[in-house]
Amino acid sequence: VQFVESGGGLVQPGGSLRLSCVASRFTFSTYVMSWYRQAPGNEREFIASIGSVGGSTNYADSVKGRFTISRDNTKNTVYLQMNSLKPEDTAVYYCKRSGVKDNWGQGTQVTVSS
Repeated sequence: VQFVESGGGLVQPGGSLRLSCVASRFTFSTYVMSWYRQAPGNEREFIASIGSVGGSTNYADSVKGRFTISRDNTKNTVYLQMNSLKPEDTAVYYCKRSGVKDNWGQGTQVTVSS
């Protein structure tokens, strides 16, 4: 199982980024997928999840209304559209299968700063 996250970067407060995570070596379309993040000195936390066919989504309260999770099963890819970014969104962002003890990918760094 492999996850390759991308799309992070430096953005000003109020800005937007779109993260991508390409998954491989398992049947992507049969799993719920989730995004997580870890800020320096903090535990890794759940951000959002999406059902196997994309019909059901769930968000942490801290990102509800600002972030949108989506997926393209033809590309084995899950996305995270992040709008109205805040400095407290600064973290390394990861994706993985929900409820499965996968190894984490390398993540993608998001830095929100003026």
